[in-house]
Amino acid sequence: RSVYDGEEHGRFMEKLEARIRNHDREIEKMCNFHYQGFVDSITELLKVRGEAQKLKNQVTDTNRKLQNEGKELIIAMEELKQCRLQQRNISATVDKLTLCLPVLEMYSKLREQMKSKRHYPALKTLEHLEHTYLPQVSHYRFCKIMVDNIPKLREEIKEVSMSDLKDFLESIRKHSDKIGETAMKQAQQQRNLDNIVSQHPRISGGKKSKKEGCASSDLEVKNTSPMSEQDSGILDVEDEDEDEEVPGAQDLVDFSPVYRCLHIYSVLGARETFENYYRKQRRKQARLVLQPPSNMHETLDGYRKYFNQIVGFFVVEDHILHTTQGLVNRAYIDELWEMALSKTVAALRTHSSYCSDPSLVLDLKNLIVLFADTLQGYGFPVNQLFDMLLEIQDQYSETLLKKWSGVFRNILDSDNYSPIPVTNEDVYKKIVGQFPFQDAELEKQPFPKKFPFSEFVPKVYNQIKEFIYACLKFSEDLHLSSTEVDDMIRKSTNLLLTRTLSNCLQNVIKRKNVGLTELVQIIINTTHLEKSCKFLEEFITNITNVLPETVHTTKLYGTTTFKDARHAAEEEIYTNLNQKIDQFLQLADYDWMAMEPGSKASDYLVDLIGFLRSTFAVFTHLPVSHLHQIVSFSGKVAQTACMSACKHLSTSLMQLLLEAEVRQLTLGALQQFNLDVEECER
Repeated sequence: RSVYDGEEHGRFMEKLEARIRNHDREIEKMCNFHYQGFVDSITELLKVRGEAQKLKNQVTDTNRKLQNEGKELIIAMEELKQCRLQQRNISATVDKLTLCLPVLEMYSKLREQMKSKRHYPALKTLEHLEHTYLPQVSHYRFCKIMVDNIPKLREEIKEVSMSDLKDFLESIRKHSDKIGETAMKQAQQQRNLDNIVSQHPRISGGKKSKKEGCASSDLEVKNTSPMSEQDSGILDVEDEDEDEEVPGAQDLVDFSPVYRCLHIYSVLGARETFENYYRKQRRKQARLVLQPPSNMHETLDGYRKYFNQIVGFFVVEDHILHTTQGLVNRAYIDELWEMALSKTVAALRTHSSYCSDPSLVLDLKNLIVLFADTLQGYGFPVNQLFDMLLEIQDQYSETLLKKWSGVFRNILDSDNYSPIPVTNEDVYKKIVGQFPFQDAELEKQPFPKKFPFSEFVPKVYNQIKEFIYACLKFSEDLHLSSTEVDDMIRKSTNLLLTRTLSNCLQNVIKRKNVGLTELVQIIINTTHLEKSCKFLEEFITNITNVLPETVHTTKLYGTTTFKDARHAAEEEIYTNLNQKIDQFLQLADYDWMAMEPGSKASDYLVDLIGFLRSTFAVFTHLPVSHLHQIVSFSGKVAQTACMSACKHLSTSLMQLLLEAEVRQLTLGALQQFNLDVEECER
């Protein structure tokens, strides 16, 4: 800055050049000092160049020799390189094949499982193939083909498993009868076992009840793993002898198709579709099962087959409920059972109403009880069935009354209306054993002797007892109290006495050409039957263990029935006597204009009095052993009959005089008429 500011450029340049010259002189001085060393160094370098050339020639020669010698090695090394490359490729190929072979093996296994219809294992294999093996080799073309086929294979498995389920459902529908029959046999055996245990309580401590054993075994039986290799539907079971153990109902069924199909659809994410399909199909089958055949009422086998099918259906559903998680639920089962119960009760009401055979009705009742007990054992409510049985009981009583009406008619029609003769002690004891009769005077009499009543008395008495037994049979196993059973028997017996037997007796009494002797015997017979009513009361009390003094106990109306019959017979006696008198009076032929009377009473009147005398002699020739009844009878019926006959005869004779046709009469005619009246008085 000072140079430029002072404008002393020239001076500065001079100073600078002087400085340069000083430096040049110093450099030159230094070079001159080292020059000899430089010359020596050049000389040395020239020598080194010659040696270097020699060395180069030697190296070139050595290299040439080395190249010649190394050609074979290079060839060998090249071959080694190729081998190493091939080895590496082979190793890589083996590694890739190691990844691919399991995929191919799994796919081959899958096709084999599909071919042998092992669908659930095939689905599992497909899952492993898709999620474990194929992702490792997904870049190969054959793997892409497999991946594209997987949805098709799934759909194929789905369709085939559904086909197996359809076969299973069809097989179940066809074999419901057999399944139900087996379940009902099992229930029958259980009931028999319970009866034996109740009769021999000491045995029950040492043995487990069969139902408990079956309950646990039934849940295990045929709970086949979904991995099962076979689909069989219904297993063949030969008919066993009755002495052999009846297999559990589930022993007959292989449920593995259901389990497999359920698992397959669950894995495929379509469980809800499967559940809806299964329930829909089973509802359809339920409606078919609950449709009774039109001729079901004709035989017991018709009812049995109907019940077997219903039981079979619900046994299968109950097993499915307990062995699958939610395929069916309790609400679904209850809904089906409600529908089944209403349809079954309606069908039984309709078809049982056609039945007129009490034996068939009784067998039907036993079958319904077994049906109800079987389903109750599986947890289904059956109260409606027992309520319906009480309705059928009324129908049973009606069929019994019709049957016994015929029995009573046959007994009354075939009776000879004569006292029963006995010739020895055995016959006497037999009749006394059949009918409660005690008479000390008759027992003292020597053989042969006669009972006061005819054969229809012990026969009718025994038939009343048979009727009571028949009513009792129906009440068995209905879970009724002894009071209810007693009430049912007494009401039915009252209907038998007041309606059926009463009508039969009235028909016998009112029929044409019934004789006075028969009417008298009927009066004696009904008197004995009336006295036997207290023994019938005791008989009912003994079989029901309900004392007559119990509140609400129905009384037997037999006394009234037999009294009414006796009164009807008495009235018939009076009516018959009067009709006979009228017949004789029709023979009266008075000559009202006769001048002289006859010497004796009119012939028709003599015959009439003879008839009346022989008629009333019937009352005096009754068995002596029944003397106390004869006294009562002659004191009432005979006297009343005599009074009725006399009054009717008196009135009729007066009518003869007062007839409009008799316009005049003579004293002779009046005297003849007077003779007849005196004969009547005498």
